[in-house]
Amino acid sequence: MNWTWFHKLASPPHFYRLAGRITPWLGWPAFLLIVIGLYGGLVLAPPDYQQGDAFRIVYVHAPSAWMSMFIYGMMAIAAAIGLIWRIKLAHAVAAAAAPVGAWFTFVTLVTGSLWGRPMWGTWWQWDARMTSELILLFLYLGLIALRASIDDRERADRASAVLALVGVVNLPIIHYSVYWWNTLHQGSTITKFGKPSITFDMLWPLLVMFVAFKLFFGMVLMLRVRGEVLRRERDASWLREELTR
Repeated sequence: MNWTWFHKLASPPHFYRLAGRITPWLGWPAFLLIVIGLYGGLVLAPPDYQQGDAFRIVYVHAPSAWMSMFIYGMMAIAAAIGLIWRIKLAHAVAAAAAPVGAWFTFVTLVTGSLWGRPMWGTWWQWDARMTSELILLFLYLGLIALRASIDDRERADRASAVLALVGVVNLPIIHYSVYWWNTLHQGSTITKFGKPSITFDMLWPLLVMFVAFKLFFGMVLMLRVRGEVLRRERDASWLREELTR
């Protein structure tokens, strides 16, 4: 198998230029799909027969929750690649993704609390799903703090990569917590592809929001990785040439 494409992609100059070209192709579709998804979910979708209009927070909550786990998994893979093959760009990707994942996790917890107050009568419950999601936020914040506390970049990359890999154990706990323990949090709705627990007029805006959030993350990640490359490669000759074009 020819791995030339992989080594070329791992090159900071190549990735820097590539990210600059594809960022608009991620950003504009993300913006358009967010508008469509929110309009479909907040205006077109009918009220839930049990929850009424309160269910509409799911159009932000569910995609944010998915992204909080997806980003951590992606970040851990990037950290492992950097740790095993010592690819500097992989560490840059992991460093750039952590704050974005932390924000998605924070939005998940806030929107979940806003939904829980009218549904459960409480802002917070030490429910297995909510507690494991809170632990995920602490993992993100711990990774950010650990990286910031170590002056030597290579040591910071290695230490944060190890912590990221250890934290992966929390992801299946978040996903399966509603099945392993008796929790307040509802089970799967759209992942039951045979018979989803949500009608199509409510489902399609949610699916649009999932795609929109994924594209939005891609755009933000490209911008942040470019910034990370600038910091890491600030003394490189190729960067001086790039910036003087």
